[in-house]
Amino acid sequence: MITTPLTADLVRGASELEPTGRGLVPHRLPARARAQNTDPRLAVAEAQPAGVRLRFRTTASVIELETLASKVEYPGAPPRPDGVYDLVVDGKLTAQATAPAGVRFTHLPGHRKDVEIWLPHNELTTLVALRTDAPVLPIPDRGRVWLHHGSSISQGSNALSPATTWPALTAASAGAELVNLGFSGNALLDPFTARAMRDTPADLISVELGINIVNADLMRLRAFGPAVHGFLDTIREGHPAAPLLVVSPLYCPIHERTPGPGDFDHEAPARGEVRFRATGDPAEVAAGKLTLEVIRESLARLVAERADSGLHYLDGRALYGPADYAELPLPDELHPDAASHRRIASRFTELAFGGPFA
Repeated sequence: MITTPLTADLVRGASELEPTGRGLVPHRLPARARAQNTDPRLAVAEAQPAGVRLRFRTTASVIELETLASKVEYPGAPPRPDGVYDLVVDGKLTAQATAPAGVRFTHLPGHRKDVEIWLPHNELTTLVALRTDAPVLPIPDRGRVWLHHGSSISQGSNALSPATTWPALTAASAGAELVNLGFSGNALLDPFTARAMRDTPADLISVELGINIVNADLMRLRAFGPAVHGFLDTIREGHPAAPLLVVSPLYCPIHERTPGPGDFDHEAPARGEVRFRATGDPAEVAAGKLTLEVIRESLARLVAERADSGLHYLDGRALYGPADYAELPLPDELHPDAASHRRIASRFTELAFGGPFA
């Protein structure tokens, strides 16, 4: 077996590869941004390599990826399943593996092929070694780079595997190179995230905003509009002409008219479930508390008022709305399931890549 050094031209979708005593940790935020973060949940989320994949060309019939994995579990809830590694060969999902069982793929066709190994979107991963029975070569970008930022829905919560999150499915369908800055619980208009997006090469940019602002009860309406303007202004400093799509919140009944903060349903673990609920008072909306309905109205107005012909707005309910909830309800009242990820991907491909990204 040949051991190939894991370098940036083989590991795509990561901002940095941090050397540690045990291997390389893929980060989706650069060191400068990580140094300014004070939220341990974001520290975990950005190190969960959603959208990060190894990509190379080879004739190998055996591929081994040695990793070290750590996952987050909820106290009192059933253990979370092991993170999945997706093997995509010439654009087709071919096999899956988990770290405890060993990430080893065998009996692959011996012809020259393009290989991707998508790392788990919900599990901390340290890359130790890549071994193959034939040499590997890096592959250049195949299409336009799509830079996307959003919440846990964009990171891939409740998707079955990393190549089947809605951004990954969209990128595959549209032939785009994905850089996924979806951070569970942390699409919070952080200036350091905006600067990371400003400094990341990209041809197409989208931001999914709102749900975390509400369920974190982070700010009031007075602060929200200027914060969005500042976030978009910073992105525009590095990407003055790129199509930029603002996506408002997808439909989520618990927060449509009820402000945050969001919380766990503390009775659900006894039933073997994880569920969320809204705890705010709707009467406080008049005083500036935010709901998803308020945020959609604010974002639509803000985008319309900005003098930016490359800036576009997409109502998140066009991706997942009330009718979708009736057919495919949110299992935990917050995150879409695997079937919904596929539906969201299909609609985003049509509405974004068939629209402002065309």
